[in-house]
Amino acid sequence: MQAATPSQFSAAGAGGVLLAVLAACIGIGVLIGWAAGSGAIGALLGAVVGILGGIFAVYYRYRDAI
Repeated sequence: MQAATPSQFSAAGAGGVLLAVLAACIGIGVLIGWAAGSGAIGALLGAVVGILGGIFAVYYRYRDAI
């Protein structure tokens, strides 16, 4: 019986996950801000949420590789 191998850490993969989550949150923020009257404020709030969400997503994806 073999032990499960941990996933390999990839800096490019981690950057892709971070960028994808950030872009998705900014897009959602722009749509919500546009509906509320200010797309720029929505983009700013989406970026803040996206940075935090991206950090969490990278940690969650690569938690076994650390």
